[in-house]
Amino acid sequence: MFSGLTGWILWIINLATLAAAVWAFASCLRTRPDAFPAIGRSSKGLWLVLTGAAVLVSLAGFSPLGILGIASIVISGIYLLDIRPRILEITGRR
Repeated sequence: MFSGLTGWILWIINLATLAAAVWAFASCLRTRPDAFPAIGRSSKGLWLVLTGAAVLVSLAGFSPLGILGIASIVISGIYLLDIRPRILEITGRR
């Protein structure tokens, strides 16, 4: 299943990508729809689709170093590191 150290590293990266994507999707589900336009970002529906697709790509087992794996990492990262903090700031939640 795992071919040495490289296989294990890719498995760990894929697991971390899946965890981040699930966290981003769950956070997006719990966020009020009016918070997204308030911070000047696209709608909640678009972010649900993007983060949901990131979860599906991670679950499907695509390589985290392939184009779909990298897209999943970038989408989750943008949501968790840019959008979520802004939403928490305007809603006052911590």
